[in-house]
Amino acid sequence: MKLYGITGWKDQGKTTLVSALVQHFTAAGLTVSTIKHAHHAFDVDQPGRDSHRHREAGAAEVILASRKRFALMHEIRDEAEWELPELIGKLSPVDLVLIEGYKNAPHPKIEVYREDRGRQPIALTNPSIRAVAGAAPGHDLRQPVFPLDDIAAIAAFIRDDAQ
Repeated sequence: MKLYGITGWKDQGKTTLVSALVQHFTAAGLTVSTIKHAHHAFDVDQPGRDSHRHREAGAAEVILASRKRFALMHEIRDEAEWELPELIGKLSPVDLVLIEGYKNAPHPKIEVYREDRGRQPIALTNPSIRAVAGAAPGHDLRQPVFPLDDIAAIAAFIRDDAQ
């Protein structure tokens, strides 16, 4: 499986870019999975539902399954957060895994950057960022810069650069 990341500061458009890239790559016949890092507590389950009750009762893992999909919920509780390689190991084999977030992980990535958000590009100091999607005028970037809406060019860059 090839891995490629999409990263950037909060509210830059990472999820929008990842969604567009998934559509682009799947339309081209590739199988794609995604991993998204969340910095906050989240729950894909609903209080009061049977699966939520199983977890609350102490189940280490719960699979919620239907005819259309299944979700595996693994309770970390007091363990350390899983590292990216452990999470990747949980995925079924695909052509490409797009990873949203994980700024400091060593895999290659594109930074989504918008000048008007008031932060410096991460690409200035992070060697794992291979390109920037967005606008970075006035910043002396060593990486190529793509227009954020040029999905075909960004996808071609990822295909050539993915490990």
